[in-house]
Amino acid sequence: MKILVCIKQVPDMESKFKVNGTGNWYEETDLAFRINEYDEFAIEQAVQLKEQLGNEPDVTILTMGPERSKEALKKGLAMGCDRAVHILDEEYFNRDSFEVASLLAGFAKEGSFDLILTGMQSQDRGSGQVGILLAEMLGIPSVSTIVEFSYNDGNVELKRDLEGGMKAKINATLPLLLTCQMGLNTPRYPTLPNIMKAKKKEMTCLAASDLDHSSSFTTTTSFFFPEKSGSCLILDGDSSSNADKLIEILKEKTAVLS
Repeated sequence: MKILVCIKQVPDMESKFKVNGTGNWYEETDLAFRINEYDEFAIEQAVQLKEQLGNEPDVTILTMGPERSKEALKKGLAMGCDRAVHILDEEYFNRDSFEVASLLAGFAKEGSFDLILTGMQSQDRGSGQVGILLAEMLGIPSVSTIVEFSYNDGNVELKRDLEGGMKAKINATLPLLLTCQMGLNTPRYPTLPNIMKAKKKEMTCLAASDLDHSSSFTTTTSFFFPEKSGSCLILDGDSSSNADKLIEILKEKTAVLS
């Protein structure tokens, strides 16, 4: 079995973001970067399946992005993936979901992968489209936002999130692409021995320009923070006096609304 895990390196969401000079993305200076949270569930599921099947599956971890993205691949290798592929692209932020999926497909279509795992969405763009588009381009079925996974002799049993807290149970066969939701598993922390082993694992670098892909259909024209609207009132003092103030404010607002 051949497994592909597609990941993305994103800024730590606790970072203080600024719009860049061209106004089409965020300024990366001084930001801390990490593996996209949803992608860690994909890595963990691939490694768990590898362990379940006696280390027989071969797990490739793939990312697209600038030079710094290799750090995300190194962590994936330390978590248990076998090899890494980096599609080097310094202009990654100018590509829409369709073009990103097309570039990933440019690599994946030659690999004959049985199972492809991605995160549900990236934490920076949040489109939730790349995984599903990738499956469509490869001509394989997909199931999104999975929260349970089990595998037995080529058959896959899944549960996926639905609206209103409901879940759907799905049976599928390989080849298959899955996008992973929070709650699927608990990603492991790489141990020191595995971090050392990861340094010896294969990492291949490809140029985005060398891969067969389709160009973006959309262009980001501006990138900005939402305009502040309305105002807030901060109550100072102890809880007792603040409670009295709040009651008076609510009475006033209620009278106005009525």
